[in-house]
Parts: sequence; structure tokens; C-alpha cells
Amino acid sequence: LVRRAPEMAPEVLIAQRPPGKWQAGRWEFPGGKIEGEESAGDAVVRELREELGVTVRAARPLGDFPHDYEDRSVHIGLWLVSAWEGEPRGLDGQALRWVPLPQLSDCDLLEADRPMLEPLRRALGWQVR
Repeated sequence: LVRRAPEMAPEVLIAQRPPGKWQAGRWEFPGGKIEGEESAGDAVVRELREELGVTVRAARPLGDFPHDYEDRSVHIGLWLVSAWEGEPRGLDGQALRWVPLPQLSDCDLLEADRPMLEPLRRALGWQVR
């Protein structure tokens, strides 16, 4: 989820992995796994409804990002969600935080999410100075 205020950097919503989960305490972009035969777009809509309680109104894909951790491999699709209904809240017990785009690299993001920062900046037309 991305929100913009005039004359300010766009803000991006990140979620903290809850206690008891793999990489607990680290930050990530909200989302989850594709289930069954659903499309990636349908998965984004479903996951954000289940995790954040929002209804996605506008989203576009920004790319796919595979990453190999020591104990697992992940393949993440990055989506820019620019319009939604509802106030995001952590329905899985996760903390949420709006972060100005230039400060995202200072957050303790999961390694798999870090390669997504530059494509996100480009998509939002924001250059870090």
C-alpha cells in the first residue's frame, strides 16, 4: 500500500513479522502466497483483505523477485497498491508502519524485500537524493 501527500515523499506500508513466525521481528511488505488456481492479482486482493482488512481498488504488478535464503527459497511478486477501501490493521497480530519511501532502506526489511526498493522508487517517480 502506498499513500501520497502533496509535497512529501510517498509512504509505504510495511508489516512486522509476529512472534513465533520465521524471521519474527523483521519488516516486510504485506502479502502472502497464491492459493490453488488463483491469479497473482487475485492473491494480492485476498491476502490484503485477510491480513490488513482492506479492499484493493487499484493495483499493478512491478515485477517478480526470487530470493534464496539459507533454509528456503521464495519467489515474490511486487504489486503497487495505490487505492483501497478501509483502514489497514494487522489482523494477524503484526505491527504496521507507514514509512516514507526514502527511509525504507533504513528499516530492517527481509533480504528478499530489499531488491524491490529500487523498482518501487522508479514506479513512484521518486529519486533518493
